[in-house]
Amino acid sequence: MNLLSIFSFNSDKKQATKNESSSHWVKCKSCHSLMYYKEVENQNYVCPKCGFHLRIGVKERIELLEDEGTFVEFDANLYPIDPLKFVDSKPYTKRIEEGFAKTGRKSSVVSGEIVMNGVSAQIVIFDFGFMGGSLGSVEGEKIVRAVKRAIEKKEGLIILSASGGARMQESTFSLLQMSKTSAALAKLANHNLPYISVLTDPTMGGVSASFATLGDIIIAEPGALIGFAGQRVIEQTIGSALPDGFQRAEFLLEKGSVDMIVNRNELKKTLSDLLILLNNKAA
Repeated sequence: MNLLSIFSFNSDKKQATKNESSSHWVKCKSCHSLMYYKEVENQNYVCPKCGFHLRIGVKERIELLEDEGTFVEFDANLYPIDPLKFVDSKPYTKRIEEGFAKTGRKSSVVSGEIVMNGVSAQIVIFDFGFMGGSLGSVEGEKIVRAVKRAIEKKEGLIILSASGGARMQESTFSLLQMSKTSAALAKLANHNLPYISVLTDPTMGGVSASFATLGDIIIAEPGALIGFAGQRVIEQTIGSALPDGFQRAEFLLEKGSVDMIVNRNELKKTLSDLLILLNNKAA
C-alpha cells in the first residue's frame, strides 16, 4: 500500500471537503479510523488517531508557521521557459500551463519572509502539486535569491522540501541548480547564518542530493519518504532486497541522516526555538 495516499478524500483537493456536495468524512488507511474532516483539519491534517501526516499545500504550511499576516512573498512573477523545446508525451510548455492551472503558481517553489513566534526568517516552500515539486531553473533561482536576502537581513533560512527531484524537461539546466543552490548555501554558512532544512513527504532525487541535506539542522516529518532513487531501482542495481521502510524518516533518524523528527503541530515552535539558538551561537 502506498503511504503517500494513506488518506482518502472524495475530491481532488483538500479544500473541496468544505464543499457541501462532497463527503465530510475522511478515512485513515493506516489505522482505518473514520473521522469528520474538521477533526483532521483542526489537527493540521495529522490523523488524530494514529498520527499519520497527510500531505498539505503551501497555503496550509504558511498558515501553520506564520504569526498571522506576517508572510511576505518574493519573486512570485518568475516563471520557467522552455530552452530545449522539450517534448515527451506532451510539450513542456503544456505541463507548465497545467501546473499553473492546478496550483495557481508559476513554479513549484514559493519564497518569502516569515515571522514565527516573533522570529523573522527567510523561507522557501516546495509545492508538490506543481510538476511534483520538481527542481528547475526558476526554483533554483528563487532559493539563491532567498539566500541573498537572508545574508542582507542577517536572518536564518528555512527550506521545506517536497519534491520528486530534478526536472527532466530542463535536463542539464535543472541539474546545475544542485550545485548553484549548494554554492549559495556555502556563502550563507560563511556569514554564520543558520539554515534549517525540513524534509516532508516525499523528498527525493536531486533535491535530497543537494540543498535538502545540507542543513545545519535537518528535520523530517513523521513517516516522510526521503531518498535519492526509489527502492525498486536500488534493489535492481545492487541485486539485493532492502529492509522495509529504509527510506522513511524514522529509519534515517536511526542511522543519523536526519537530526530530528518533529510532529507538524510542533514545527513552528521547534523552528523558532532553533533559530534563536543558532542565531545566538553565531553572534
